[in-house]
Amino acid sequence: MTTEQQLTSPTPLTLEKMIWEWNGHQIQYTVQGSGRPLVLIHGFGASIGHWRKNIPVLAEAGYQVFALDLLGFGGSAKPAIAYTVELWVELIKDFWSAQIGQPAYFAGNSIGGLLCLMVLAEHPEIAAGGILLNPAGGLNHRPEELSLPLRLVMETFAKAVNSKQFGPWLFNRVRQKARIRSSLKQVYRDPDAITDELVELLYTPSCDPGAQQVFAAILTAPAGPRPTELLPRIEKPLLVLWGEADPWTPIAGAAVYQSLTTSHNVKFVAIPDTGHCPHDERPDVVNRLMLDWLAQQRK
Repeated sequence: MTTEQQLTSPTPLTLEKMIWEWNGHQIQYTVQGSGRPLVLIHGFGASIGHWRKNIPVLAEAGYQVFALDLLGFGGSAKPAIAYTVELWVELIKDFWSAQIGQPAYFAGNSIGGLLCLMVLAEHPEIAAGGILLNPAGGLNHRPEELSLPLRLVMETFAKAVNSKQFGPWLFNRVRQKARIRSSLKQVYRDPDAITDELVELLYTPSCDPGAQQVFAAILTAPAGPRPTELLPRIEKPLLVLWGEADPWTPIAGAAVYQSLTTSHNVKFVAIPDTGHCPHDERPDVVNRLMLDWLAQQRK
C-alpha cells in the first residue's frame, strides 16, 4: 500500500450515524476510532459526509473522531429559528459535555473554522488546539465589506428568499443539482473531485422540511465576531491550512494568521492549486498535514 493510499479513504463510504437530542432538537453525529478526541465541524450547506475522506484515516491513526451536523444542516433538525454562530458554538460546547468530556482538538472548514476559533477563544477549557481549513471571516458579509450595488442585490435576494410567495420557488431554483455542481466548479480546482456523490451529499438535505427557512434565516443572520477579535484571546496551538486558489475566502485574508506564525503557536500552510474545501479536494495532503501537526502536539 502506498503512502497516498494510506492517507486517502476510499469512497463511497458509509459512516455510522447517531442521534443526540439537544434543546428538543435532533442532532446527527458520527464517531469513529479511539484515542485523543478530534471534533470536525463542517461549513455552510455541508454535513458529516463532507469529511468522508478524512474520518477513517484520522481514526486509524489513533484519534477518536467526532463529526456532527450543525443544527439546520445535514441530517440534523431544521427548526424555524434565528441562526447565529453563537447558537452553534453553544451546541458544540454542549455536545462536548455530553459526548466527550476531555480536551479535544477542533477542526473546521469555512464557517466551521470560524466556529472552532470561537470555541478556542470562549471555551479554552474544552480544547487542546484547533485546525482551520479556509476559515470564514463571518457567517455573512458585513455591509461595509460590500459595494453599494452588491449590498442592494444581496438585500433584495434575502428578502425574496424570505418571502412566503417567492421563497419556495427561489430556493428550489438555488438547490438544483446543476446549480450545486456549477457552484462547486467555482470553488474546487480539481474537476475530478466534483462527483455525483458530492453533489448528492449537498442536495439531499436541501429537500428536508424546513430547509428553505434555514437558508433564508442564515442569509439575514449577523456575521458574528471577526477573527481579528478572537485571535488575541486564543492561547491554544493552531494549524491553519488554506487552499490558495479559493475565490470565496481568498488567501489574502490569511495574512492575519500568517502574521502570528513567529510570535504565537500558529502554523500556516498554503496548499497550491486548491480551492475552498481542501479536506475534500486534496484529502491525501490535508490528512498528512493534520496528522503530522497533531503528532507534534503530543510530544
